[in-house]
Amino acid sequence: MKEIIKSDVETALRGYRAHDAYLHSEATSFVFVRNFRIQITDTAVAGEGPYRVAIRFEGHGWLRMEGLTHYEIDAQGRLLLAGFDEQGRMHVALELGKEPFPE
Repeated sequence: MKEIIKSDVETALRGYRAHDAYLHSEATSFVFVRNFRIQITDTAVAGEGPYRVAIRFEGHGWLRMEGLTHYEIDAQGRLLLAGFDEQGRMHVALELGKEPFPE
């Protein structure tokens, strides 16, 4: 993974708008969602690092993840975002794909 380049993440998120997408999200041990099927209507990236990413779902409101520091677009074209602390431990993850994530 590499450090977030805001414009690259904004562009990648725009590619999911108006399409069905699958969401995987984790925040330390408090939140875990996998293969939540959504249709994304709007996206936003805020901050100067660490970043906040917001995703608006068709008819369902918003999901906002904070503390994101790194990203990657994998070989399957999925957008993977993560937030790492100063010791290099991942404390938040947000992943989007056009196909379900492996179980």
